[in-house]
Amino acid sequence: MPKILQLSPHVANLIAAGEVVERPASAVKELLENAVDAGASKVTIEIRDGGMTFLRVTDNGCGMSPEDARTAFLRHATSKLRTEEDLASIGTMGFRGEALAAIASVSRIDLMTKTAGSLSGVKLHLEAGRITEEAEAGCPDGTTILVRDLFFNTPARMKFMKSDTVEGSRVAAAVQLQALAHPEVAFQFLRDGKQMLSTPGTGGLQAAMYCVYGRDCAKMVSVESRWEGYTLTGYVSLPTDARPSRSMQTFFVNDRPVKSKLLISALEEAYRNQIMVGKFPACVLHLHLPASTVDVNVHPAKTEVKFLSEKAVFDCVHYGVLGALNKKPDRPQIQFKTAVTPQPPAAAAPLKGEPIKAPVTPQSPAVTAPQKGEPRKEPFFRTMTAEEYKTFSAALQDAPKPKQPAAAAAARKIPKADNMPLREFVMLPQIHEEKPEPVPAEPPQSAAQTAPPKGEPLGEQTSLEMPSEIPWRMVGELYNTYIIVEQGEDAFLIDKHAAHERILFEKLKANQEAISAQSLLQPIPVRLNPAAAGELLNNTALLEELGFEIEEFGENTLLLRQIPMDLSPEAAAEAIETLADDLLSGRRESRDTVRDTLLHTVACKAAIKAGWKNDEQELLAVAKAVMAREDLKYCPHGRPICVSLSKKQLEKQFKRV
Repeated sequence: MPKILQLSPHVANLIAAGEVVERPASAVKELLENAVDAGASKVTIEIRDGGMTFLRVTDNGCGMSPEDARTAFLRHATSKLRTEEDLASIGTMGFRGEALAAIASVSRIDLMTKTAGSLSGVKLHLEAGRITEEAEAGCPDGTTILVRDLFFNTPARMKFMKSDTVEGSRVAAAVQLQALAHPEVAFQFLRDGKQMLSTPGTGGLQAAMYCVYGRDCAKMVSVESRWEGYTLTGYVSLPTDARPSRSMQTFFVNDRPVKSKLLISALEEAYRNQIMVGKFPACVLHLHLPASTVDVNVHPAKTEVKFLSEKAVFDCVHYGVLGALNKKPDRPQIQFKTAVTPQPPAAAAPLKGEPIKAPVTPQSPAVTAPQKGEPRKEPFFRTMTAEEYKTFSAALQDAPKPKQPAAAAAARKIPKADNMPLREFVMLPQIHEEKPEPVPAEPPQSAAQTAPPKGEPLGEQTSLEMPSEIPWRMVGELYNTYIIVEQGEDAFLIDKHAAHERILFEKLKANQEAISAQSLLQPIPVRLNPAAAGELLNNTALLEELGFEIEEFGENTLLLRQIPMDLSPEAAAEAIETLADDLLSGRRESRDTVRDTLLHTVACKAAIKAGWKNDEQELLAVAKAVMAREDLKYCPHGRPICVSLSKKQLEKQFKRV
């Protein structure tokens, strides 16, 4: 065995640098944490060439004395810890005392720093971790550290660096993360001389989010909750604004950016049964808890943490986000594309009676004299002065209106195809033939103006006074799919399948007993692969709780002898195959998740379908449930149930406003 030798300080620093400083973004993170710990209210970050050749961080913090500046570059030198008891309650960002030593060991550094009470500051120059120059310098309060030629003495690390564009983008991401972690600090980021980020530092998280994400964060929901001494604040996205990945999920624990599977699970559990498969919520969440209940000293880069009570943390995030989503009514508005405005005819005939004579200005086109026997026409568009317009407008108001037959008057209300954009006009059938009577001061109870209380079965037609609610009425149905409801100045389009599916799902989920089952006179054979059939046979107890009874029948074939009451035989075979896939993918550990997955299928198969022709009472029952309950927002697969259309939006389409 070779002789054991103690590593030299330089090699030890290089090894530490490999753990702490992986790339320029790692150095930026450590330097920004030091600036925040120094009490800075403004920090400027400048990089060139992706941060490999030039990286400067300037802050207005407390600064360092000459003695402290020299000591700061030694290994395990820190101002944050004094005794071993301090490790149990860490309240600062950087505390290991390795960052500056690790960065200095693989770069060339220039440091300028000054404390508030000093007449002058100090300037240091370091090469590969050793101080080569020290001098007195005039500089503002705070610290400026310039890192040049990162990894110049470790070419093995240099070859793993990506292009300047990639490394610069990672530095930008690190700066954005710190800006979201500390909205009370004003961050300015310059990349190759161009300003890429500037935050106000007012302490408002939403202002910092707007600077980082732009308008994408405008629709996010505010979260504020307390749970057993823990505090959760921040913003989460609506289920309809879910993302295709988890890239916009950002968590902070005591203002420290962390990566935690526990926090991700708690967040996504709050969206269960509300978000589409393959979509993920976005968030910026700050979790504050006593420093003694979290261990941040489990990773060299301090990106992972361990919690003393994982259940309390999970519940705090889960119920905090769930409460915020339930409080936020979400009926997205219909968005119209800008329509092409049709061009009116160049000239129009005057009304019956005396012709309207408007003076022709020099800017208006010349008016040709009419031929003999031809009616006189005036140009429709012309440039007028204010006085001419007043005269013209008064003449229009005083002109007698022609009498037209009722049929002709009705025909004039229908837009002509040659004067309108290419668009299909659909005449909606009216369900209520008689005209609605004026609503008195105390509106009478009616089927279309009342809603069942929360939790009432769908089919019951009970009346309920709602003196504080705005009356509504069901107008009709569109495409045998969307129920149209009018309420005040708003109209709502309700997806009858999505709404009925959600209602049935909530009803099934509220019943914690075993799902009602039906025995089959003729069993249904289901052929599966060996692994799927084996998983189902190993989980017969779970299947019985869900309403299934299975029996092995030959090679890779199962017989369904009992299925849930609300599931058709055709849908039961599909549901059992889906359940087998879920069990194979490792979802067997969560019985509630598997149960909900089956309930999704049961509710979807049992709900009324788009395209079906339903009678008025069925549609009215669905509309009553949706209008009475704001928590009916999404179907179990995450699609919206109801969208809104305001009167103002509609009038804009018809150019009334």
